Amino acid sequence: MAEQIIAEVGTDVEKQFPCAAHLCSWAGLTPGHNESAGKRKSTNMKKGNKYLKSALIEAAHSVKGSKTYLGALYRRTASRKGKKHAGVAVAHAILRISYYLLTRKEIIGDLGEDNFDKQKEQSIVRYSIRRLENLGYNVTITEPNAS
Repeated sequence: MAEQIIAEVGTDVEKQFPCAAHLCSWAGLTPGHNESAGKRKSTNMKKGNKYLKSALIEAAHSVKGSKTYLGALYRRTASRKGKKHAGVAVAHAILRISYYLLTRKEIIGDLGEDNFDKQKEQSIVRYSIRRLENLGYNVTITEPNAS
């Protein structure tokens, strides 16, 4: 995948694209939001570099079972919007990550599969307590011991 990205984009990415959003737009991987007066209109994918886009979407579908940030992003998006939307969302994320790798020239570590749970830990706890209380349980929460 790295060879495909470099073959289509080139090595001097920062001169061609001022930010990651420009690169994603050029590749045709930007989310559409065509809405007027509360009515959602057609949201066909933007035309872009068809070779890069198809390769990224194929790579995105291959990470769905992995225990990485991208795998968690795929599963999270697929449960809400479907497999095709999830593929595009993960392809967008892969291209953004590759832009930052090419411009900053540093290694970025994986955020991990539980990144989304870490971000929303308090809201998950509140939601779980409310669900259990609605089912008739009395819930008492204690903080875990720091080890």
